[in-house]
Amino acid sequence: MRLLLIEDDVSLGPALQEYLMSQGYAVDLQADGAGGFSALSAAEYELVILDLNLPDISGLDWLRNIRQKAMTVPVLILTARDELEDRVAGLDAGADDYVVKPFELAELAARIRAFARRSVGQAQSVLEVGPLLFDMVSRELRVHNQRLALSVRELSVLEMLMARVGKVVTKQQIVASLSANDADFSENAVEVYVYRLRKRLEGLPLQIQTVRGFGYSLELSSDA
Repeated sequence: MRLLLIEDDVSLGPALQEYLMSQGYAVDLQADGAGGFSALSAAEYELVILDLNLPDISGLDWLRNIRQKAMTVPVLILTARDELEDRVAGLDAGADDYVVKPFELAELAARIRAFARRSVGQAQSVLEVGPLLFDMVSRELRVHNQRLALSVRELSVLEMLMARVGKVVTKQQIVASLSANDADFSENAVEVYVYRLRKRLEGLPLQIQTVRGFGYSLELSSDA
């Protein structure tokens, strides 16, 4: 899942970016509204995390601007403004959620996971495909109730495939979801991670199928 974080606080912004990346997200950080506009026009994001007190534009005006341009990307406002009228104004401007500073990282992560589940029509925080069980909260993968350790990137690729089991996930979708502006992540890298996942899943009643010219599909054996 690729996130755009627009936060001008020189301490909070990088710290929050680092935390979210540790949770398996690709996060692009911008410190002002202009940078946010540029990033949003150059890449596809599944969620924008927006501070309201930006140095060059009001966060509310930034939000109204993208909504007027019919941009439907979900937006989570992250701000110190905690009055009722502030929350109402943010939601009326087009925000999908509103979190008040100071906040707990665990709560923010839970709200982001909710957006991730909604994006693929997943109601629960646990993905289960055959013997694979992935807990989106703890970021833990189990096979036959035994923990299987994967790298952050391997786990993120597998999560996308599990969330869309039986459907094709293109290489471009994987790159767009897992690469940040400062990350060296390409379709060739996707092939490497898929190869590693296939090795790790050997012997299980499921396969990562290559759909030539498109991408990959996680398929469960009919006798599983």
